[in-house]
Amino acid sequence: MKTIRWGIIGCGNVTEVKSGPGFQLAENSLLVAVMRRNGELAKDYATRHNVPKWYDDADELINDPDVDAVYIATPPAFHKKYTLKCAEAGKPVYVEKPMARNFEECTAMVEACEKAGVPLFVAYYRRALDRFNKVKELIDSGKIGDVRFVTIVLYKKLVQVDLKSGKLPWRVIPEISGGGEFMDLASHTLDALDYILGPIEEACGYADNQAKLYEAEDVVTASLAFKSGVKGTGTWCFSSFSNYDMNEIVGSLGKISFSTFQEEPVLLTTIEGTTSFNIKKPIHIQQQLIQTVVNELNGLGVCPSKGISGARTNKIMDKILKNYRDKCQIKF
Repeated sequence: MKTIRWGIIGCGNVTEVKSGPGFQLAENSLLVAVMRRNGELAKDYATRHNVPKWYDDADELINDPDVDAVYIATPPAFHKKYTLKCAEAGKPVYVEKPMARNFEECTAMVEACEKAGVPLFVAYYRRALDRFNKVKELIDSGKIGDVRFVTIVLYKKLVQVDLKSGKLPWRVIPEISGGGEFMDLASHTLDALDYILGPIEEACGYADNQAKLYEAEDVVTASLAFKSGVKGTGTWCFSSFSNYDMNEIVGSLGKISFSTFQEEPVLLTTIEGTTSFNIKKPIHIQQQLIQTVVNELNGLGVCPSKGISGARTNKIMDKILKNYRDKCQIKF
């Protein structure tokens, strides 16, 4: 069994607990190099996490012969650039979500990796979590009968901004993230539903900026049509008085209620009553998906989150945000 030696481009916050340790703890996996444009921060990360090598140049990490595969953990604006470089170097790619700023960039990434013959994985780790596989299991086993529709509701308090400096988090700068917090957070739910219910075939939406704190959208509503015939609606607001996160999948015999980001129990409700499933998140939340990536690279099984499915999620978000992007002339 081959040990997959990983390099990380962009060792920021997400790599501290959620993902980075997963490459060290997964079976047949090692984290051997990290890169950050600020070399001192890269060195600090490497020292704290016992990583042998650090770089301040992505090309050096990508072309390091001791690196077998690359995890791209930068903001979305850089995903396409680094994915194409990895493909050219013949190295498998595991890229953060959302996969890119729009579907066009995703398509270029998929095509480059297919042409180079290297696999492309996307860090939609909920596809490997027990919590979401329980939801899928309940549906696939017919516990709620034929699925009719799904509702998504997420609202949260306004993002913290340094009003004196005017400095914004990159997640609400469209040129970097592709939009606002919708791109970062809604992508998780939309991809999870793609996994649980099958692909979303059509979508349309309305978005606006109500708080006027930044250019990106801060409220979004959407209508969804799944290939299976299931219908859906979504509402996301990022300037609310409090935080709320709930999805409901309703069928002919019952419904399933669950949150995307919180740890409330998964609830199965039928005419017989309500059953609660308490499923905790792992500490290193990406580790289970990382393990499926390593396994696939070793010819053992298939990772459930690939470039093709990741691109589908971007395509749906593009459709939902189209009117707002056109109105505000947001282009990449």
